[in-house]
Amino acid sequence: MSIPGAPSLSRSPIGRLRSPTSEPELNAMRAAAWHRHGVAAIPVDDITDPWLRQAITNEANRRWGRRNGGNAHGR
Repeated sequence: MSIPGAPSLSRSPIGRLRSPTSEPELNAMRAAAWHRHGVAAIPVDDITDPWLRQAITNEANRRWGRRNGGNAHGR
């Protein structure tokens, strides 16, 4: 419902809804980031080696601070 004489709403792309990104699309974006920019985007929970997972977590915490949510691994 609109009020007569009121300005119309803008047709911004920000207002358009997009479906969630699928896993294959995410993997394609990760591959592109690696090939184009040398950035590896690997979900921490996908890293099976506990030492390597903790080392990466420690570095991310040092650079950007602790995550809100996610696994606390015993905390």
